[in-house]
Amino acid sequence: MGEFSDPIGQSVSFWRFPRTRRWSERTFFHLGGIGLLARDLARAAVSRWEFGEVLRQADRLGVQSISITNITALFTGMVLALQTAYSLSQFGGKLFVSRVVALSLCRELGPTLTALMVAARVGAGITAELGSMAVTEQVDAMRALGASPVKKLVLPRVVAVIVMMPALTLLADFLGILGGFAIAVLDLKIGASFYITTTLQSLEVHDFLHGLCKSPFFGLEIALIGCYNGLSATGGADGVGRATTTAVVVASIAVLVTDFFLTKLFMALPLGIN
Repeated sequence: MGEFSDPIGQSVSFWRFPRTRRWSERTFFHLGGIGLLARDLARAAVSRWEFGEVLRQADRLGVQSISITNITALFTGMVLALQTAYSLSQFGGKLFVSRVVALSLCRELGPTLTALMVAARVGAGITAELGSMAVTEQVDAMRALGASPVKKLVLPRVVAVIVMMPALTLLADFLGILGGFAIAVLDLKIGASFYITTTLQSLEVHDFLHGLCKSPFFGLEIALIGCYNGLSATGGADGVGRATTTAVVVASIAVLVTDFFLTKLFMALPLGIN
């Protein structure tokens, strides 16, 4: 186990590669730390919430992210319409552009791209904010005063991101479909009424639910990873920068991996969202 033979027949241990060993150690340490933070978060969630702080974080982390997520969705819908029309025109399927754009955005691209943009903006922001507090010993001072950093700092941010992600996804779906509509009408010369009719005929409630049900999981991952990397940051400004980079990379990978497994799960379960 953990060994393979090289071309000359010698047994080489997988763990003798220092870079691989360090990467594995960091990965397991990171996963363990996030798991412990999730346990502490679950314990803090049963106590009284500070709804004022949750609303403030929802504005900072959710409402102020609308511009970047909507711009991303708008131009994704436009590009998707162009590429779909180019591909399907060879088979006489240009009129199916509306269905491809609507279903692709609502079921997959809308929630995933929104989560990636939120991971870049919100994940980095949470990590930088909490990391600055950690390296300046504000978090230690909070513990010394008997306050819980998880309850005061982590819980409001996690709840805010979880609540705002479905709303951001729904807006992204609408803007993406609107971008595809603009390209279809202005560039591809497809009738506006035809585009709207075929879009409404192709979309059902479970198509929206398929994407919206993924969003809270994405929000939980992004907020937890950002909070963990922020609270564990050390080494001054340089350490905060490294923690921020790590948070964005790990959150983006987590979103993509989770998206695959959630898609498989929703297709397997008879919940009306497959």
